[in-house]
Amino acid sequence: MNLTDPIFTDKDAAREYLEASRWADGVYCPHCGGTDKCKKLEGKSHRPGLYQCGDCRQQFTVTVGTVFERSKVPLNKWLLATFLMASSKKGISAHQLHRTIGVTYKTAWFMFHRIREAMRDDTTGGFGNGGGVVEVDETFIGREPGKPVKRGAGHKMKVLTLVDRTTGKAKSIVVDDLKIKTLLPILKENIAAEATVYTDEAMQYDYLNRHFATHDKVNHGADEYVRGDVSTNTVEGYFSIFKRGMKGVYQHCGKQHLHRYAAEFAFRYSNRIANNVDDNMRANAILKGAEGKRLTYRRTDSVVA
Repeated sequence: MNLTDPIFTDKDAAREYLEASRWADGVYCPHCGGTDKCKKLEGKSHRPGLYQCGDCRQQFTVTVGTVFERSKVPLNKWLLATFLMASSKKGISAHQLHRTIGVTYKTAWFMFHRIREAMRDDTTGGFGNGGGVVEVDETFIGREPGKPVKRGAGHKMKVLTLVDRTTGKAKSIVVDDLKIKTLLPILKENIAAEATVYTDEAMQYDYLNRHFATHDKVNHGADEYVRGDVSTNTVEGYFSIFKRGMKGVYQHCGKQHLHRYAAEFAFRYSNRIANNVDDNMRANAILKGAEGKRLTYRRTDSVVA
């Protein structure tokens, strides 16, 4: 893919590309799942790419059941926005998208939120399988709604992040507080029991050795950042990219949207060059993730970012 490809300039080429991606194993009905009686409707009376299912009699196109469904924005602009989001290490602002592809700012903002839904990873588990090392840490950003500004980070929003050193995969979860009763269920749901877990000296991590094979920590308060193999430098590196993007590109984010931005940065980190994933592969992974994740405007609040 490059920015001069027909899929970014021609809506029919974009539709055919998405069809080849989504229906690589054959056309199926997104309404009932039928595969045997899906017929393409030809002729001037039918719009391009329209199919009908012989089982449920419903009509559909390749965008039905995806984040692109019922959008008035041409599909080639959707693919271009997806590629730009996939290839921008620290993100791309809605203002930049609206200038680049010629849509309104409000449309660009909503398009990006739909694409972030496609980047969201709903799976659990997988971190530290086979005794791998998982780094766990939290960071603070923005301002928690309704919290007065005080010294320290108590008034800021909180993001918990896990990074698997073996697979290079990351996952970020927005949390309301950093109490062990809040964090432990998240950690147990995502990290294998046989894993080695590294954290800093925060007291909420004191008894993780009861739940995982090994737990060790570094004492940042005593200027200890590495001790042998023990460190949280990988997850700290992840936070540096996350914060530069959030502060430098997006600048402001309400808590109701923070989980989508967290999913965006975790997706790009998990699908990066170091993991043998290039921009094209990353964009195609977003298209794969677009299925089954519709986001309507009523489900978003008008907080711009």
